[in-house]
Amino acid sequence: MTNPTPAASTTPAAAAAASARPIGQYRYYDFVMAAFVTILLCSNLIGAAKAAEVTLPLLGTVTFGAGVLFFPLSYIFGDILTEVYGYGRDRRVIWAGFAALVFAAVMSAVVLSLKPAADPFNSEYQTHLAAVFGNTPRIVAGSIIAFWTGSFVNSYVMAKMKVRMNGRRLWMRTIGSTICGEFVDSSLFYVIAFYGIWSNQQLVTVIVAQYLLKTGWEVVMTPVTYKVVGFLKRKEREDYFDRATDFNPFRIRA
Repeated sequence: MTNPTPAASTTPAAAAAASARPIGQYRYYDFVMAAFVTILLCSNLIGAAKAAEVTLPLLGTVTFGAGVLFFPLSYIFGDILTEVYGYGRDRRVIWAGFAALVFAAVMSAVVLSLKPAADPFNSEYQTHLAAVFGNTPRIVAGSIIAFWTGSFVNSYVMAKMKVRMNGRRLWMRTIGSTICGEFVDSSLFYVIAFYGIWSNQQLVTVIVAQYLLKTGWEVVMTPVTYKVVGFLKRKEREDYFDRATDFNPFRIRA
């Protein structure tokens, strides 16, 4: 496979000039950011705490975190953002996701701390809320650390591979960056969120299974990634190369 569109100018001067382009000039950047943050929040709050099982040929019964079905989409969006708009603009999206996770943690803590109304429905509802979101601070702590670290590793590897390969072999870059980013993410999240809650055997099983499933998702979704990247590059008239990029993850400016 080859890069779906011709590479843009790759000189340092051209890269510096491109970095000055206001984000507001892009037609789809905000939509991609919104999709990224939505997927991140939903996959971490709805499915992260549930360990599900599926029976697969040859492998037998496999245990995995339910959120793994959707969370890898955030890495796919991260690859798309870095490939089209560059590391700096993906960095802004990562920080937006970070802020959303922090807000979700604060909101969950506040809602659970409020005394429920003295009626059977609200008393029972409070119990259900506590069962689902009672572990939220620990889950979100794991999510923030794993997501923040893994996403920046993914974006950094993606950007560096693009420059090294001069924009060729998009499939190799998306899969390679995901292998690195998901390894970091998978190594951190479940240990921080569920160590001492799940048995060690279950913890290791879920970590390995989710890492393989997340990476496999990237492979399966490669044709879709190609189509989205090709569409955005044509519509945005952008194919950013991070040749003059400051990769400091703590900067907000693109």
